[in-house]
Amino acid sequence: MLKEFKEFALKGNVLELAIAVIIGAAFNAIVKSLVEDIITPIIGLLFGKPDFSGIKLAGGINIGLFINSVVNFLIVSFVLFIVVKGMNMAREKMKKQEEVEETPAEEKIDAKEELLKEIRDLLKK
Repeated sequence: MLKEFKEFALKGNVLELAIAVIIGAAFNAIVKSLVEDIITPIIGLLFGKPDFSGIKLAGGINIGLFINSVVNFLIVSFVLFIVVKGMNMAREKMKKQEEVEETPAEEKIDAKEELLKEIRDLLKK
């Protein structure tokens, strides 16, 4: 049983998942700081204090905290969307750049082949 657990724990997928969780936690701190320290104050300057915690329903139900959480979720989701979209655009640009770098080598081979074909045809005549 210990051997099976060791095999499971040391499989590549488990280690990769653990690394992903750690990097995700670090990235979470960056996104949280971006939202709380930069974006939320800007929203506060534009629209007033972005804090709904004072909104309460009858019976003392604090719905304002829930609204704060929803607004925070929307902001974080939008920031992540922009980051992922930017990363995807950068990947596409790098991929196209690699394709462009590979294309001239292929064209040179084709040009050489064309010249060789022309020489062959001239020699036949």
